[in-house]
Amino acid sequence: QVQLVESGGGLVQPGGSLRLSCAASGFTLNYYAIGWFRQAPGKEREGVACISSRDGSTYYADSVKGRFTISRDSAKNTVYLQMSGLKPEDTAVFYCARTHWRCSPSASEYGYWGQGTQVTVSS
Repeated sequence: QVQLVESGGGLVQPGGSLRLSCAASGFTLNYYAIGWFRQAPGKEREGVACISSRDGSTYYADSVKGRFTISRDSAKNTVYLQMSGLKPEDTAVFYCARTHWRCSPSASEYGYWGQGTQVTVSS
């Protein structure tokens, strides 16, 4: 059974950092691309970052480039999203999701999703 479980969200002040984790089970992480998405209240879900399966290529939304880093620990079957320089506009529920071997910016390409973890950036 494929499962993705996010953790690590919380309340942080502007300029602060958080590391989100996406623990995968039921499949081997290295064979699939994993993406992080976020959805703020009243807004559409948007892609934030993705790591591909074959060569570990990474992709980022322009809004988070230079501030967020996606990485993968194959031994733990876990993908991380290190977030720094957080801004109030980063406030959202963050989800990790699984697609095929290649990253895609479209949420419709991802067949499995976690339950989400809330990130709130506020003073």
